[in-house]
Order: sequence, then C-alpha cells, then structure tokens
Amino acid sequence: MSKELLNRFLSSLVLIPVIIFVVIQGGIIFNLFLLISFFLTVFEWHKMSKMNNHYILGIFFLLFSFFSIYYLRNYLNEDYLFFLFILLICVSTDVGGYVAGKIIKGPKLSKISPKKTYSGMLGSFLFPVIFSYFFLNYVSFNNSTNMSAEILIFIICISGISQLGDLVVSYFKRASNVKDSGKLIPGHGGILDRIDGMIFAFPLSLIILLTKNINIF
Repeated sequence: MSKELLNRFLSSLVLIPVIIFVVIQGGIIFNLFLLISFFLTVFEWHKMSKMNNHYILGIFFLLFSFFSIYYLRNYLNEDYLFFLFILLICVSTDVGGYVAGKIIKGPKLSKISPKKTYSGMLGSFLFPVIFSYFFLNYVSFNNSTNMSAEILIFIICISGISQLGDLVVSYFKRASNVKDSGKLIPGHGGILDRIDGMIFAFPLSLIILLTKNINIF
C-alpha cells in the first residue's frame, strides 16, 4: 500500500464517522460544521483562483452550493436519511472511480484530469448503485424500499453531476497551476478536493426535490 493510499484510508477512517455523527445530530452542531467548512472552502478557492476571471463566479457558486446543503438538511428532510443517501452516492462515486481506475485502467477520460479513465467512470456509476441498494434495504431501517426506476435514475444523475463537478474543479486547478486546493486532509488535499463532487451534487438534489415528487424514504 502506497503512502498516499494509506493516508487517504486513515483520513477517511476519521472523517466518515465524524461527518455521519454531525449529519445525524443536525441543528447547531451541523450548522457550525457547515459554516466552518464553507469558510475553509472559500479560503482555498481564494488562494487558488484570486488572480483569475472566474474567481467571483466561484464565490457565488459556493454560496449557492452550501446554502443547498443547509436547506436540504434543515428544511427539506424529515430526518437525516436522505442527506446521508446523497453523501453515500457521492462517496461511492469517488471510491468506484478510484478502485476501477486503479484495477482496470485503460484509456484516459480527459486531459483535464489525466488520472481518470473510462473504466473509472463506469466504476463511478456502478458503485453508487450497489451501495445504494444495500443502504436502502438494510441500513435505512426501511426494508420496504425497492430500487425503483425513479430511484435508479436519481442515483445516476447525482453520480454523473458529482463526476462532472470533479472534472470542473480539476479544470480550475489546472488553470491555476495547482495540483491540490490545499493540504488540510492527508491523502486527499484540501476541503475543496474532497467535496468537489458534492458541491455540485447537493444543488442538483435540491432542484430535483423542489421540482419532482420523489419518494425514497
């Protein structure tokens, strides 16, 4: 196991339980955690893009994205399950892309992010479907939930926008001549490196919920 992979694993081992706890608790604990994450993300964006034309646009997008996260957890959920469901899709999208890309390899997906492959993209769609199935039927305490076509389309949409968000942030990092947005999280880089897909996935989830009547839990 490489040092980078070990650091990534150990960081995730700490971060995942903390984030799950914060999401389940909700209220002031969640809001404070979200506020700190927002300022750290904006700070990383400022350092990375302050000399570029897209700087202001990025600030407004981060405001909208974090507001979507705040609104989804505090006002559109009866409990925390749907929020955790979105997180699961995003995390399993990253894991699926990383695992499939490392094992299968193959043609590169884009020059924007040279490490990404077509096999990784397929893994990024497959893993969320598999993990979501087990979450919906065994973890959510609602064994009557089936993987309907509507839920499957939702998973694919959120996974797709999460992958797109990863590529968009990678593009801006390349435009700023930086590899990572920061060094806060060992093995992952900065906060923005870790949540690049999520800041796109949560706004889309909010839009879908406000425009479509999706019954998952």
